[in-house]
Amino acid sequence: MKIVLLLLITLAFCPAIAQTSSTDEAAVRASVNQLFEGMKKADSTMIKLIFTPGARLQTVVNKQGEVSVQDDAIGKFISSVGKAKPGALDERLSGMDIKIDGELATAWTPYSFYYNGQQSHCGVNAFTLVKMAGIWKIQNIIDTRRKQGCP
Repeated sequence: MKIVLLLLITLAFCPAIAQTSSTDEAAVRASVNQLFEGMKKADSTMIKLIFTPGARLQTVVNKQGEVSVQDDAIGKFISSVGKAKPGALDERLSGMDIKIDGELATAWTPYSFYYNGQQSHCGVNAFTLVKMAGIWKIQNIIDTRRKQGCP
């Protein structure tokens, strides 16, 4: 009898858990999309709001088989977005795979990047987001960039 009661209680709370998860997933997706919308609009204020104070931007670099990780300052990135012409920076995602545990989320986003309408490169972004004061903020972005094999 206790097992049946426990099972019924568990099933009663599953929809609430699923709803929270889908709500968080939509909010993570919105934060990631806000970055790319802000880039396309050249709106540095819009993208500054979605980063944590200690956010990091990194790129995996492979030069003739020598792999390293390049760090770029978030402030410099935000400033460069603000100096671009609206429409010049166009990062197009071909998908978004989101994983969430509590206040931690990841988003895996394959992309093609266009500068002034011309494809520049493609790769994958791996985002780490943290839910702070109820808002999903980007803590880290690490990406790959390649010129060959782009869709």
